[in-house]
Amino acid sequence: MAEYIPGVCNIGPEEIKNRRQLGITWSLVSVALLAILFFFNAPPWLRLLVFLPALIAASGLYQATFKFCAGYGNSGLYNVAKSVGKYDSVEKAEFRAKDKKKAQQIFGLSILTAAVIAVVAFLL
Repeated sequence: MAEYIPGVCNIGPEEIKNRRQLGITWSLVSVALLAILFFFNAPPWLRLLVFLPALIAASGLYQATFKFCAGYGNSGLYNVAKSVGKYDSVEKAEFRAKDKKKAQQIFGLSILTAAVIAVVAFLL
């Protein structure tokens, strides 16, 4: 069973599974969108639209990899139970600060990843 560790792990196996599935699904959406845009010879600026699905994909995959929900971390919550959607509050301010920092790192990595993908799509 997973254990809440401030700034390190705030979700359990079911939440991790959901985020991994979300990341994989939106990765496929990103690939499909790019395939359609290339097939129809869309202008390069239109390929920048891949940023949004790539952002969602990256966020889901990073959260699954780090076993950390950025939304929960930013809101002072955690769920290491076996069920999805039930959560507890983080009581200590020190722990909430660690969680917010980790959440911001995940948001930043997700934005950076999506931006790189969008720029590469634009340049191809």
